Amino acid sequence: MSNPNLDSLLPVETSGATDDSSFADILSNFEREHTERPGETLTGTIVSIGPETILLDIGRKTEGSLTVAKWKETQPDEPKVGAILAVTVGGRDEAGYYQLSTNKVDRPKDWSGLQAAFAEKRNIGGVVVEQLKGGFRVDIGVRAFMPASRSGVREADEMPKLVGQDIQCRITKLDTEKEDVVVDRRVVVEEEQAVRRQQAFAELKEGTILRARVRSLMDFGAFLEISPGVDGLLHVVDMSYARVAKASDVVKVGDELEVKVLKVDSASRKIALGLKQLQEDPWTVAARTFKVGDRVSGTVSRLADFGAFVELLPGVDGLIHLSELSWDKKIRKPGDLLKVGERVDAVILQVNPADRRIGLGYKQVLGDPWEEVPKKYPVGSTFEGPITNLTQFGAFVDMGDGIEGMIHISDITNEKRLDHPKDKVAKGQTVKALVLEIDKERRRVRLGMKQLEPTTVDHYIAEHKTGEKVSGRLMDVQGGRAKVELGEGVVGICQMKAKEEKPVAAAETTKSSDVGSLSAMLSARWKTGGASESAQDGVKTGQILSFKIANLDPAKRLIELELAQ
Repeated sequence: MSNPNLDSLLPVETSGATDDSSFADILSNFEREHTERPGETLTGTIVSIGPETILLDIGRKTEGSLTVAKWKETQPDEPKVGAILAVTVGGRDEAGYYQLSTNKVDRPKDWSGLQAAFAEKRNIGGVVVEQLKGGFRVDIGVRAFMPASRSGVREADEMPKLVGQDIQCRITKLDTEKEDVVVDRRVVVEEEQAVRRQQAFAELKEGTILRARVRSLMDFGAFLEISPGVDGLLHVVDMSYARVAKASDVVKVGDELEVKVLKVDSASRKIALGLKQLQEDPWTVAARTFKVGDRVSGTVSRLADFGAFVELLPGVDGLIHLSELSWDKKIRKPGDLLKVGERVDAVILQVNPADRRIGLGYKQVLGDPWEEVPKKYPVGSTFEGPITNLTQFGAFVDMGDGIEGMIHISDITNEKRLDHPKDKVAKGQTVKALVLEIDKERRRVRLGMKQLEPTTVDHYIAEHKTGEKVSGRLMDVQGGRAKVELGEGVVGICQMKAKEEKPVAAAETTKSSDVGSLSAMLSARWKTGGASESAQDGVKTGQILSFKIANLDPAKRLIELELAQ
């Protein structure tokens, strides 16, 4: 039984041409008939060799084009001009050349050959003639259908490029009565890829540097085609030393990259690739760039409960610990002061490239407020501030700029002995305090409240004036300088004149011994204004004399006296 599809492949008879037909017409018809028969095997001669394309004379008006890649798939030697080669003819390319292939897969010559190839699941050669709805028409000696899903082409926009190509395929359905033939190219492509993958895994070594093309992107990385059918994964963490959110931020489909093979897992058939590994480690740069004490600038990359990370170089983050953010102890978390993306200045406190750590200080660039404390709060000055905390031993007062002063429990009040500061003051209460001591090295300020409470000395000074005569008891006389008790808790200073001592009268001594208490004696003397001895008599400790107030200094609580004349 004659098969019309196979009959169509027989040479066209040209002997029936009319006598008046010109040789050119005959040649044109011959050429046209041949171009309508893709898949024909011819002998060609190499006429030129380019970087990507080899041109062959195939005995037609137009040369055939064979890619260098297809040559290498089947030919062990390098191509040479003049070499003769058996090729399969496909359709024309955009330049008008016939597309050639060195495909050596046999083509069945009849239905019995097709049945044998089907039974043996053997690959056969064919030419993709046209794209149809849902697939392609393929000429394998008869008309066959290839579903798009079995074409071996992944992307829909790449499918039109398959038309005119010489392919290998396998028959998956053969109905001789209905002349229904279905072929599959995908299974052949996948088998070829499996072989290439096996070869690639055998040849690939960790540390190898190669070029690969970005085939597809995922958020977590990019799949690169190392060779046809062999992909490797370039994970986002291996794209750059800088933090990468998603792969598309660094690469795009079609990019040609030079990468390093990081790991080859033959068992799982996975290849890990690295891009950043071909760049200098930024921590090496950091080690020679940053020194302790340097002032640097960076961007806040992220915040944690314990501090803020600042990107100083791509892939190099320094940490500002919470304790280095501010001199003010009120900062509880980094977000109270900084935000992600903010540009900040900091001081290098520590550099440890081995552990990939850099310690930064933020408060140091703001200036140390303790440098100004002695000027702002000199000893003896007073100020008002709120109590921030109470402890068993005292109260802490906010002095501003992160500075806190401490009032010891013994310096809170003169009224009574306190068991706890809360017996007299409360947290949040504003108090007035006196600066008693500043220890800048230990960053401590000692304050006092009781020192500002009015004393008997304050009351005495308020009730007397300069020039007034008063009585007092000599407490101590040394080097012409005497301390004089003017009342309970009130002491004045008197510059004494040198005189000869004179024995105290017996009557006076007796009288003094009769006085029940010093306060009663002084009270009696102050009322009468009298003195036991004149200013010319000798003096000694315990004597009660008359004095004149020479000077009163309320600020220093100082009372200066002179002996009354």
